Amino acid sequence: MGANNIPLSALDKEQIFGMAEKEMEYRVELFNKMTQTCFKKCVDNKYRENELNMGENSCIDRCVSKYWHVTNLIGQLLGTGKPPM
Repeated sequence: MGANNIPLSALDKEQIFGMAEKEMEYRVELFNKMTQTCFKKCVDNKYRENELNMGENSCIDRCVSKYWHVTNLIGQLLGTGKPPM
């Protein structure tokens, strides 16, 4: 059933499924790009320890936070067509 209790046609269901699939692909790609970007920026190429040190952890936390913040701002810009205030 749709939002107004109207049964969905097979075409509608297929379109909804396709949109959900595209959204999932976008989220996976976004996560992979964020992971690669923050890892490259924050983790030294010469692994000295088997775990992240405190500086690397802090850098990754800040990087991920900024990445999501900017991604949300871009989404708002694209959704409304207006710059955020």
